[in-house]
Amino acid sequence: MRVNPNYVSNLADSLNQVQATQQQLTSELSSGVRVTSLSQDPLAAGENVLLLDQIRRDDTFTQSASLVQGRLQVADSALGSVVTQLTQAISLATSANNGTMNADNVKSISSQIAGILNEVQSLANSSYQGQYIFAGGQTSTQPFTTDSATSPAVTTYNGDADVNYLSMPNGQRIQLNVPGDQIFLGGGSKSVFAALNNLVADYASGTVDTARAVSDTQALNTALNFVSQQRVTVDNAINRLTAASGDVSSQQTQLTAAQTNLMQADVAQVSTQLALAESQQTALENVIVQLESASNSLFSKLQ
Repeated sequence: MRVNPNYVSNLADSLNQVQATQQQLTSELSSGVRVTSLSQDPLAAGENVLLLDQIRRDDTFTQSASLVQGRLQVADSALGSVVTQLTQAISLATSANNGTMNADNVKSISSQIAGILNEVQSLANSSYQGQYIFAGGQTSTQPFTTDSATSPAVTTYNGDADVNYLSMPNGQRIQLNVPGDQIFLGGGSKSVFAALNNLVADYASGTVDTARAVSDTQALNTALNFVSQQRVTVDNAINRLTAASGDVSSQQTQLTAAQTNLMQADVAQVSTQLALAESQQTALENVIVQLESASNSLFSKLQ
């Protein structure tokens, strides 16, 4: 009987391959991960990179959206309070314009509108996490200051006209701010501060120039309507941001599930494959032992 020695070598190579397969399958079972290197499944590994990149971009948007949403909510709340204050100022001015008040009452109206002016300026100087929200891009600069050296006083804007945007994963952009000069100065009859400063001066002496006071009251009403229009921009931004955050959150869930399914080991399948590999190993070891025994027996007879 003649035994080809290459059989044993070939079987040993097969045994090494089966043992390597066992190690891989055992690693998959313990880690729960199917693909740990590019060579194992280049297609899956490449797809995993794309999924992880999209998940990271969604995470970045979610974090940014969370930060700016608080800022927008503060802006919306501030503008809502401004609308309330301006409505009150118009009511006071209308009362002063009817010609039935004495000088002291008119002066009181002037003082009350001056208080409203201060409150509106405080709201226009609102900040969020240390940054002024109505200063455009100059978030570290208080946007509004009032010089009372003249009558009427003059309120100045110290910010800029920069508008900030947040890019969504789909490429669309959400406007995140409205510069303060656009909201509160507006130009001409739309200027909140010009109208308020004028009304304070109109009633300060206790006598009323009705034509001028009525004109300034109408200007404040126009400014109020303009502020309300600008607030719509902030409200729209909040609504779009909320909707986009919901969409991205849903997409993150889907992407994470897809990434898990792509990379996660199928425990039942891997267990079956491991059991088969162990059986193959046992069979190969038995064959090798038998061949080596037969080879040794043949050699002894030839001596």
